[in-house]
Amino acid sequence: MEEIKQVASVENFDWNAFEQELGLYDQPKEQIQAAYDQTLSNINVGEVVEGTVTAITKREVLVNIGYKSEGVIPVAEFRYNPELQVGDTVEVYVDSAEDKNGQLSLSHKKARQLKSWDRVNEALEKDEIIKGYIKCRTKGGMIVDVFGIEAFLPGSQIDVKPIRDYDIYVDKTMEFKVVKINQEFRNVVVSHKALIEAELEAQKQIIMSKLEKGQILEGTVKNITTYGVFVDLGGVDGLIHITDLSWGRVSHPEEVVALDQKIQVVILDFDDQKKRIALGLKQLTAHPWEALDQNLAVGDKVKGKVVVMADYGAFVEIAAGVEGLIHVSEMSWSQHLRSAQEFMKVGDEVEAVVLTLDRAERKMSLGIKQLTPDPWELIETRYPVGAKCTAKVRNFTNFGVFVEIEEGIDGLIHISDLSWTKKVKHPGEFTQVGADIEVVVLEIDKENRRLSLGHKQLEENPWAAIEAQFPVDSIVEGTISEMTEKGAVVTLSENVEGFCPSRQLTKEDGTTPKAGEKLSFKVIEFSKATKRITLSHVRTYEDAKRAEIAAEKAEKRAAADATKSTVKKIQASVEKTTLGDITGLAALKSAMEAEAKKGKKAAKDEE
Repeated sequence: MEEIKQVASVENFDWNAFEQELGLYDQPKEQIQAAYDQTLSNINVGEVVEGTVTAITKREVLVNIGYKSEGVIPVAEFRYNPELQVGDTVEVYVDSAEDKNGQLSLSHKKARQLKSWDRVNEALEKDEIIKGYIKCRTKGGMIVDVFGIEAFLPGSQIDVKPIRDYDIYVDKTMEFKVVKINQEFRNVVVSHKALIEAELEAQKQIIMSKLEKGQILEGTVKNITTYGVFVDLGGVDGLIHITDLSWGRVSHPEEVVALDQKIQVVILDFDDQKKRIALGLKQLTAHPWEALDQNLAVGDKVKGKVVVMADYGAFVEIAAGVEGLIHVSEMSWSQHLRSAQEFMKVGDEVEAVVLTLDRAERKMSLGIKQLTPDPWELIETRYPVGAKCTAKVRNFTNFGVFVEIEEGIDGLIHISDLSWTKKVKHPGEFTQVGADIEVVVLEIDKENRRLSLGHKQLEENPWAAIEAQFPVDSIVEGTISEMTEKGAVVTLSENVEGFCPSRQLTKEDGTTPKAGEKLSFKVIEFSKATKRITLSHVRTYEDAKRAEIAAEKAEKRAAADATKSTVKKIQASVEKTTLGDITGLAALKSAMEAEAKKGKKAAKDEE
C-alpha cells in the first residue's frame, strides 16, 4: 500500500510530465501498473484468507478481507472464542464473491474446518494448549468444539477431582490438550485434566520431598469409595484405607467422613516413585484398648452391640474399637450344634459375661449362657433317678434316640429301652424327630452331662404274664407279620411277637407260608432273659402224627400182654388136669398159640 500512498493527487497531476514520463512519474510503467493492480479486487471463491474484524453485533461479525471487500459472518461461528474483539485477525472461507444481495459471502466455520485437522495434529505433535468450546453433554463426558471439529472430553479428564455436576461446564470455553487422535475415524480426544496435572506435578515434587512418616497434615476429602477415602493434601492425594478410619468397625467410609470435609490425617507410609501416600485417621486418637476400664475382669457383665455375625459366633463391640467374641457354644447350655444367627443378629444390643480377657493381645471372649443358671448344677434334684418327664426327640442313631428334656439337658434312650415286647431294629420305626416322648430317668452322669433314659420302664415288665400265657409246648395262633432270610416274625398278640425259623415254617403240604397268613404254632422255646419266643409250625402237625402212632403201639402192646397172661393161666391149669382133660385142651392150646404168633408178627411189622 506504500506505493499507492506515493501517487500524486489529481489537483497536482502534471499530465505533460506524465505523457513525457518525466518528474515524479519517472518509474517504469509496469511498476506503476503493478501498484495499481494491487488496489483492485483479487478474490478467489473457495479460498481461505485472513480478515480483520471491523464490527461485532449480537447476531453478526463484520470482517474486512482487504481489497475494500467486507463480509458478514453469524456470531454463532465465534462461540468458541468469547474474547473476540474488533481488530482481531480471523481466517475466513470465501463462499461467493456476491450473494443474492450483492454482498461478499464468507464463512469462518468452513475456514476452520479446512485447516482444523492439520492444526489438531500439529497441536498433538507440539503438545500445545488450545481453546475449545464445550457444546453439550454426552455419555461418559462432553462434546468440545476445537477448531470447528467436535472432540470428545471424557468425564475423567475434566478435572483431577471427580465431577459431580457436568452441566456447569456446558457453554464454557476452556483450555485443553489434545491427548489422542484416531486418524482413520478422525476422532479427537482432549483433556483439561492434563493441564492441571502438569501444574500440580511441580507441587507434588515439593510436597513429596517434605513428607515424613508420622507427620500430621490437613486435607480435604476428595473422593469416597467402598474401600477408603482419597484426601487432597494440597496438590497430592493420599488414601485412608477403610480400616484406618476408625478403631471400630466401619461398613462404609461415609459413616465417618463426608465429601469436601476438611480433616486432620497422619502419614503412615509413602512411595516417592509411585507417588502413593497412605494416610490414617484413627491413629490420631489413642487405641480404645488402652482406655478400657482397668477394673474390668473375668466374670464381669458387659453390654454391647453385635457388629459382625459368623456361623461360629458373634463379635460384640462393648466400646468403640473394643470387641469380644461370643462363640456359639457360649450362647446356650444346649449341646445341639446350632448357628449363631439363631440367637442374635447384627445391630442387637446384648448383655454378656466376660469369660477371658487378654489386654496384651487385645482379645476378649464373652458368653451369654452364663447369665442363666447351669441346668446341670441341680440335676439330681430336678431329675432324680426314676423321675418321669416328657422329652422332645432331637435325632436318631442306630443304637438309640437322643432327646432333650429342656434346653441344656439331653439324654439317650437306648434302642433296647424303647419296648418290652417289640423288637425295634431302628428308632425311626418307633418315633420321629420333633415328637414328644415320655421317659424315665435311669442313670445320671453329671460329669459328662449325660442322662440314660428309658421308655419301656413306664410300664411293668410284662414277660412274667407272657410266660404264663405262652408256655413251652403250648399251641397258639399267630399271624406272620414279616418274612426274613432266617424265618418269619409272628404276631401273637397286640404287643407280643415270636420268631419261627425257616426250617420250622413249612406247611403240611410242603409249601411255605406268606406274610399275612394266620397259622397255628407250637412254642418250642421261651427265653425270659432275652425276651425271645421261638415257634414252630412243623411241630404242630408232626407231633400229632407221632401221638397217633404211639397210641396204636400202646394198644397193640396191651393186646400182646393180655395174650401172654392167658397162656400162662392155661399152662398152670394143664398141670392140674387129668389125662382125660388133655385131649380137650389140646385143641384150645393150638388155637391160642396161633393167635400169639399172629400178634408178634403184627408188632414186628409196625416196628
